[in-house]
Amino acid sequence: MAEVDTSGLQVPEDVRLKLAELDLELSEGDITQKGYDKKRQKLLAPYKHTSKVPDVSSPNSEPSPQTSAQRKAQRRLTREDNRYHSEIRTEAVMQALAAHSKKIPVMPLPSKRTSVNYHGQQRQRDSRQESSSDDDSIYDDEANRNFHRGARSRDSGASSSSSFSDVSASPRHSERPRSAAYVKYQIPGNTSRQALADVMQSARHSQHISQPPDVTNNAKSSRQADRVGRGVSSVRVAGNVGMDMDSDSPRHQGKVAAKIQQLMNTLKRPKRKPLTEYFVEEDDALESPPADPNAPKPEGSTLTPVPGDQLVVPSGLPRNLEAALHRYGSSTYKALAVTVLDQNGKPTVNLTYGKLLSKTQKIAYNLLNKVGQKGEVPIKPGDRVALVYPNNDPISFINGFYGCLMAGVVPVPVEVPTSRRDAGGQGVGFMLGSLNVCHALTSEACLKGLSKTANGDVVTFRGWPRLSWLSTDSMSKLPKDWQPPPKTSEDVPAYVEVKEIQNRSDTYTTGKDGSTVGVTVTRKGAFCHCQTLTVACNYTEGEVMVCVLDFKRDVGLWHGILCSVFNGMHVIFIPYSLMKVDPASWMKMITKYKASCAIVKSRDMHWGLLAQKDHKDVNFSSLRLLLVADGANPWSLTSCDAFLNAFQSKGLKPEAICPCASSSEALTVSVRRPGRTSSSATGRGILSMQGLSYGVVRVDSENSLTSLTLQDCGQVMPGAVMIVVKIEGAPYLCKTDEVGELCVCAGYAGVQYWGLQGITVNTFQVQPLQSDGRPAAGDKTYVRTGLLGFLGPGGLVFVCGSKEGLMQISNRRHNTDDIIATVLAVEPMKFIYRGRIAVFSIEVLKDERIVIIAEQRPDCPEEESFQWMSRVLQAVDSIHQVGVFCLALVPPNYLPKTPLGGIHLHETRKKFLEGSLHPANVLMCPHTCVTNLPKPREHRPDRDVTPSAVHVGNIVQGARMAWAQGRELNMADEEGDGSRKHQFLTEILRYRAQATPDHNLFTLLNSKHGQTGKAWPPQVQIQLSMSCSQLHKRAERIGCLLMEKGKLNTGDHVALLYPPGIELIAAFYGCLYVGCVPVTIRPPHPQNVTTTLPTVKMIVDVSKSSAIMTNGNIIKLLRTKEAIGVVDVRAWPPLLDSDDLPKKKLTAIYKAPTPEMMCYLDFSVSTTGMLAGVKMSHAAATALCRCVKLQCEFYPSREACLCLDPYSGLGFALWALASIYSGHHSLLVPPSEVEANPAVWLSAVSMYKVRDTFCSYGVMDLCTRGLGTSTAALKAKGLNLSCVRICCVIAEERPRIQLTSSFTKLFADLGLSYRAVSTSFGCRVNIGISFPGAACPEPTTVFVDLRALRNDRVTLVEKGSPHSLCLMESGKLLPGVKVAIANPETKGQCADSHLGEIWVSSPHNANGYFTIYGDDSLHPDHFDASLATGDTQSSYARTGYLGFVRRTELTQSDGGRHDALFVVGSLDETVMLRGMRYHPIDIETSVLRSHRKICECAVFTWTNLLVVVVELDGNENEALDLVPLVTNSVLEEHYLIVGVVVVVDPGIIPINSRGEKQRMHLRDGFLADQLDPIYVAYNM
Repeated sequence: MAEVDTSGLQVPEDVRLKLAELDLELSEGDITQKGYDKKRQKLLAPYKHTSKVPDVSSPNSEPSPQTSAQRKAQRRLTREDNRYHSEIRTEAVMQALAAHSKKIPVMPLPSKRTSVNYHGQQRQRDSRQESSSDDDSIYDDEANRNFHRGARSRDSGASSSSSFSDVSASPRHSERPRSAAYVKYQIPGNTSRQALADVMQSARHSQHISQPPDVTNNAKSSRQADRVGRGVSSVRVAGNVGMDMDSDSPRHQGKVAAKIQQLMNTLKRPKRKPLTEYFVEEDDALESPPADPNAPKPEGSTLTPVPGDQLVVPSGLPRNLEAALHRYGSSTYKALAVTVLDQNGKPTVNLTYGKLLSKTQKIAYNLLNKVGQKGEVPIKPGDRVALVYPNNDPISFINGFYGCLMAGVVPVPVEVPTSRRDAGGQGVGFMLGSLNVCHALTSEACLKGLSKTANGDVVTFRGWPRLSWLSTDSMSKLPKDWQPPPKTSEDVPAYVEVKEIQNRSDTYTTGKDGSTVGVTVTRKGAFCHCQTLTVACNYTEGEVMVCVLDFKRDVGLWHGILCSVFNGMHVIFIPYSLMKVDPASWMKMITKYKASCAIVKSRDMHWGLLAQKDHKDVNFSSLRLLLVADGANPWSLTSCDAFLNAFQSKGLKPEAICPCASSSEALTVSVRRPGRTSSSATGRGILSMQGLSYGVVRVDSENSLTSLTLQDCGQVMPGAVMIVVKIEGAPYLCKTDEVGELCVCAGYAGVQYWGLQGITVNTFQVQPLQSDGRPAAGDKTYVRTGLLGFLGPGGLVFVCGSKEGLMQISNRRHNTDDIIATVLAVEPMKFIYRGRIAVFSIEVLKDERIVIIAEQRPDCPEEESFQWMSRVLQAVDSIHQVGVFCLALVPPNYLPKTPLGGIHLHETRKKFLEGSLHPANVLMCPHTCVTNLPKPREHRPDRDVTPSAVHVGNIVQGARMAWAQGRELNMADEEGDGSRKHQFLTEILRYRAQATPDHNLFTLLNSKHGQTGKAWPPQVQIQLSMSCSQLHKRAERIGCLLMEKGKLNTGDHVALLYPPGIELIAAFYGCLYVGCVPVTIRPPHPQNVTTTLPTVKMIVDVSKSSAIMTNGNIIKLLRTKEAIGVVDVRAWPPLLDSDDLPKKKLTAIYKAPTPEMMCYLDFSVSTTGMLAGVKMSHAAATALCRCVKLQCEFYPSREACLCLDPYSGLGFALWALASIYSGHHSLLVPPSEVEANPAVWLSAVSMYKVRDTFCSYGVMDLCTRGLGTSTAALKAKGLNLSCVRICCVIAEERPRIQLTSSFTKLFADLGLSYRAVSTSFGCRVNIGISFPGAACPEPTTVFVDLRALRNDRVTLVEKGSPHSLCLMESGKLLPGVKVAIANPETKGQCADSHLGEIWVSSPHNANGYFTIYGDDSLHPDHFDASLATGDTQSSYARTGYLGFVRRTELTQSDGGRHDALFVVGSLDETVMLRGMRYHPIDIETSVLRSHRKICECAVFTWTNLLVVVVELDGNENEALDLVPLVTNSVLEEHYLIVGVVVVVDPGIIPINSRGEKQRMHLRDGFLADQLDPIYVAYNM
C-alpha cells in the first residue's frame, strides 16, 4: 500500500487532526495496523503526489508536531484501562455487527429537547477529581473545561437554528406563541438536534391538522387552566360515528408516527410465537425459560480435594509479626523499611526499621495508657480501633497498624470519610458501630483536613458512630522500662478487613448488595499467611519491593505491610496520585533500586505500556517476581502478554510474571510460583464462552470468535487444600469439567464475618458434599472465595469470573467482565471512557436483566452516540446470546466512585433503581430481553360460545346473574307535596313563586374580598341570593328578551354562555318559559381565549343554536381582538345581553304538548375526546329530580351546598333543576372560588351547618392539596364539619379511592365522618344512575385481582394480596333505576363473577343523541337495547362503562340485602393488548408510583404499542431517569412492554372540566409533534 508523507503536502488542519487521532489509536492498540493503513490512506488520498514514500509513522521516524501536540493534550485522557482489549473479540464483534446490519431495520433515534444537555446535569464533583483513580480513565480539569465548552457550543448552535431561545425551553413556559385556534408548536432545537428526527422523509404531514381544544373550566390559576394553555386537545363530534371510534386509526402520519412505524419494523420478528392458550392467573403465569436440550452438561468425574505443596517453613523466620519487628528494628535498625514517592516522583520520605519499631512502641503505649485520661472511653487489649489514613501516607498507616498489633488492639483499616464522596460510607459507619469502635487513629495532616464543627471537633459522618480522633504524629514519649503486654492467645483477632458486597448475586454472604461486612483474621492466621506467602513467593530478607496497590486491604496489605516486615524487606510505595501523572514511575523505581519484586494490577501494566518515552531507561533484569494482583480477572491475560512482549528485551523474564487470585474471605487463593520454567508450571485454556455460560468447561478452537482464553492463576497454596463446589444450593462437589466456586481450606484464611454468625457458617465453615450427600472432606471445613473457576492439571487454578460479577439470566450465567469486553470492542474510543463502564443486573419480571452504564465523552454527537449504543446491543446479542435490558450513557466523571477512583457498582445500581442517576442517553430493549411474559390470550372466533350457552352454564353452576335495582317509585313517597301534581319544571317554579314567594332557593357565595392575610379561615359572603318569586320574574323578563330581541320561535335552540351562578339558572328557565331549548356552554377562559373559544364555537354550531344568551362581560370578550383572531364576531349567532332586560311581563308561559318533548340539550366531552350531546325530555328531567329528592330526602327546609361545574350531567341537574323540584335551599360556590381560596367551600359548609354537600374531584383535590397543613388553624377558628351527612363527589368515572381517603383522613380532625364521603355515577345516556342516600348503608369497598380483571373476570381477594386493586362502589342506585351487566359483544347477561358493560333502565334515561344531521341510527343500539339472555323484555340504555355488581352483607332500608354497583372504567378507553383488556388508570397508577418526580401521567396505544406520557415535576436532566423506571413498573405489575415513553412538562396532559384526562387528545397532539417533549424514548 502506498504511504504518503504529510510533511510535503498541503493537508488541511482538520485532516491533520484526524491523522493525529489515528496515530493515537494505533499507539494505544485501539486499531489494527491494517485498519490504520486503510483509514490513513483514505484520508491522504486527495493530497498525495507520489505512489511510495517513507511512512511517517514508522518506528524510525519522529511523529509529526501535530501528533505530538495531540498526544500531549490527550495524554491524561487516554490512559484507560485496556485490560479488556482483545483482537479476537474485536473481530468477532465486527462480524456480528456485519451480520446484523443485513437483517435488522434501523432503530428510531430518541428525541431530546435542546435544553436537555450535560451542563444541567453536572454536579459538584470536584472531590472525585481529587481522588486517585483505580479503573477509570483520568478526567482532568482540562477535559472538564473542554467538556463544558463542548456543551456550550452545542447549545449555541441549537439556539441559533431554533425558533426559541434557551429560556423558552425551561420546564415551565410562561409564554408560547400560538397561531389562532389550531395550535402547532415549534419544538426548540428541532432543526439542530432533530428532536423528533424525520427518519422517513416521505412520511410528513400532508395536510394541516385542525385540533380545537377541549372544554376547560374557568380556572385562573389552577393546574387545569395551565393545561389549557399548554395541552393540545381536540373535540370529536359524536355524529354518525358513534361513541366507539377506533383508537388506532391512522389519523396522523407525522414524524412521530413514522418513528413508531420504524419501531414496529424492529419488532416484526418476535423471540417466540404467540401461544393460543388462555392466560393463567396464578403466579406461574410467567413463563420459565425452557431448558435448552442442546445445552452442554458436565461429563467428567467428581472432583476430589486438591492439596497444595507441603508448607515447609524455612528456618530462621520470626515466630510472629511483633518478633519480626523487634528483630529488624534492633539488628538492622538503619535498614529502610518503607519509601514513599512524592508528587514529583522523588523518593523523599523514608522510614527505617528502627524508626518503625520506636513509633510502633510509642503508639502502643499511648493507646493502652494515655487514652481515657480526659474522660473518654479507654482502650483495652482486644478493642477495635479504626485506622483512617489517606492513600498517599503508607508510613503513618504502617506505624498505626503495628502499634495496634503490639498493644493487642484490633485495627480496622477504612478509607478517609468525606462529606462530598460518601458512596458506601454509610455502610462502613454501620460496620464500625457493629465493631463497637470508639477511637480512630489518623495522621496530623489528615486530621486537619477532616470536616469540623463550629467547636472545632470532627463532624460525625453519615451513618458513623461518634469517634474520638487520635493523631499518631503527636503522641507522648515512651517510658524506657515499658513493655507491651503479653499475648494470651494466638486465636484472637489480629485485624478486621472491611468489605462491601457490590452485587446481590453474593447471596451466601449477606443476600443484599451494598452491605458492609468485616472479615476477621486471627493472629494465628495472619502469621500463617505470612509464612505461606514467604514460601510461595520466595521472599528473603533485604529484598526491594515496589508496590502500586492500596496498602490498606487485600494484596497490598498482605505483601506490602505484613510480608515485607515479616521478611525485613524494603517496600517502595507508589501513590496513585503519582500514577495519574507518571504511569511509568513504578518501572523507574524497579530500575533505580534494582527491585526484585513488584506488586501491580494489569491496569498498571497497560498504563506503563503507554508511557513509551520512558521505556528506553527501563531495566527489568533484577525483577524475579511481578505479582499481578488481579490475575483472577480473565481479561488480565492481554495486559500480561503485551507487557512481556514490550519489555522482554529490557530484561523481563517470562517466568517472573505471576498472576495471583485472592479474596477477602480466603485471603490468597493461589499464586503462580516465580522462577518456574517447566511446562506444567503455567497453563492456558481456550474455552467456549457458550459452555462457560452453562457452567461447563469446553475447549474451543483458537480462532473461534466466541472463545475466551484463560491463563492460570498459579497453583494451590502450600499447606492449603482446594475444592470446587456448585454455585447454588448445597455445597456439592463439582465435576472436573464443571465451573463452580473455589473453596480453600488453609490455616491462614479468615474465620468469620464480625457479628454475623449465620452467614459466617455459610461462608467460612463449608463442608463439601458428595453427589449422594455424604461429606467429602471428613471434618475439614472450607472457606468460600467468591471466585468462579475450575482446577486444571497439576493443581493449576483457573478463574473465569467472580460471584460478585455473576449474572444468571434465563438459566445461563454471564460475567460482567465478559460483557464489558464486548462493549469495548464496538469502537468505543470516540464515545465512552474505557474504564468507566458499570455492568450489573436487576430483577424484572422474575428474571435478571442486564443493565450497562457508561460514561460518555463530552464531545460525542447525539446521533453517533445512539448508533454506537445500537451496535452494542447487537454485539452483545450475537456474542453472548443475551439481550441488554437497558444501556445508558452518563456525563463524564459522573458515576459514583470508590475511594481509589473505580466505579462504585452498588451505588450506581442503587441510583439507577431509584431514578437519581441522571443519564444523558438511554436505550431500553425490553422487547428482546423479556421473553417470559405470560401467554397471550387469543380470541378464536371459531370457538366463540353463544350467549345462551353461557347463560345455561351460569344457571347450572348456580351463579347469580349480575343485576341490581333501586327501590320502587311510589306515589305515597311524595304525599303532601303540592309540586308533585305538576309534570314540568316550569310549572313547579311558577307554583313555588305563588305558594312560597319569599323562600330562598339559591344563594351564590364567594370569599370576602379585601380581607387581610390574618383572616383565616376566609370569611364567606353572599354575592347574590334569589327567592322563588325573584327567579320566576327574572326568567319571565329573559323570556321577553328572547321573544322581542331574539325573534326566536318555539323549539329554537339557545346557547347559554354564563359563568357558574344564578344568572345561568334564570336564563335556563327563561328559555323554557318561551319554549326554547337551552344549551349550557362553558364560557371561554379570559386568559386562554385562543384555546377555549374554538370549543365554544363548535358546540354552538353542533347544537344548531339560533342565538347566544350571555352577559355584557362575555360579549365584550367575544369582541376583543384576540377573540376575533380565532372566531370572527360575525360568525356567531345573534348575541343577547341579559344585563339589558325589558321590563315587560311575559304574557303566557309555554307548556309543551307532551312531557316527552325535549327540555334541554346536554353537551359534554367524553374522556375519549368525543363531543356528545344528549336530549333530555321534560319527563326525564322531572323524573331525575324526583329520584334525587327521594334519595337525599330533600325538602324546602333543607340546605345543600354545591361546588361543581354547572354545565352538563348531574352537576347541572343539581345546580339548576333539583332545588326547583324539591324546594330546598342551594348554596352555590363556583369552583373558581375554591381555586383562589381552597377553604371557602368547607367554610360555607361549616357556617351554614349544611348536611348535604356535593363537589367534583377537582375541588376535592384542591382542598386536599391546599389545606393539608392548615387543618389545625381551621379547627382553631371554629370550622366544624360534623354536621355533614353526605359529601358526594359528582363524577362519570371510577371512584378515586386514594383521593377520597386522603380527603377523609385530612379533615377527620374537623369532625368529618368517614361514612359521609361517597361518590355518584352518571354518564351520557343517564346522567344520574347512582347517588348516595340519607338512609343508605355506608359505601362498600372490595379488592379484586387485576389479572382476572384483564380477562373480564371478577375475583375478590384479600387486602394486600399481590396484584390486588381496591374498588369502591359508586353510590346507591337511585329509585326506579335498574342496571344489568351485559357482555358488550354478545349482549348476553353476565354473572356477577364477570366484568361487563353496565346497562341501565330508568324513567330519566336520555332520549337519544343530538346529531348534526338528525340521523338516529345510533338510538336503537345505545338507548333501546335488549339483552340477548336474561331479562330480554326490558329496554336498556348502554352506558359504555364496564363494571360489575356484588351482593353485600349490608341491609337496605327496605330490609333486603344491598347490591353494590362497582364502576371499573370506560369501555372506549380500555386498550386491548396481548388479547387482554387493560384500563389506562391502572397502568397510570403504577407509573405514578415508580418515581416521586412524576406528577401526572397518561397512557394510550398506537399501532399496538403502549405509549406512556409522564409529566416531570423537576429538572429536565431528570427526564431520562424515568424511562427505565416506567418500563420496569409496567412490566412488573401489568406484564406489558412499554413501546414509547414521552417525558413532558407539567400541565401538558389535557384535562376536562370534570378533572378527567383527555387521552385521545393527548395522543393526537403527540402524533402531530405538538407536545414539545423533554425526551421521547422508543423502547426497542
